[in-house]
Amino acid sequence: MTYNDTFRDRADRSADAKKALLEKMKAAPKLSEAELAQRKAAREKKEAEEAEVRAAKKAVIEAARAEKEAEEAAAKEAAEEAAREAKEKIARSFMLPSAEEQKAKRDARYAARKARK
Repeated sequence: MTYNDTFRDRADRSADAKKALLEKMKAAPKLSEAELAQRKAAREKKEAEEAEVRAAKKAVIEAARAEKEAEEAAAKEAAEEAAREAKEKIARSFMLPSAEEQKAKRDARYAARKARK
């Protein structure tokens, strides 16, 4: 490349470079059917292994998600049970004992007094 190159000079050099590259590609040895089949089998094997890894990762993620959901459901159930028990305890504290319960308490006190004597 010189200082006074014209467009035509640059275009000619570019065309020559393209021709040289094309000749180089034509001269490259062609792959045989056996090599192509071997490469295809290797590529398919690699893709199958990658698909297996993706499936394993997806299964692990799904298992973790299911475990988390189960833990959340158990925690929610425990919270609901605790709330229900608290409500029942409060309700029992405001309820008046029935006649049978009063009689049972009175009998228990009487039996305890008799046992002390």
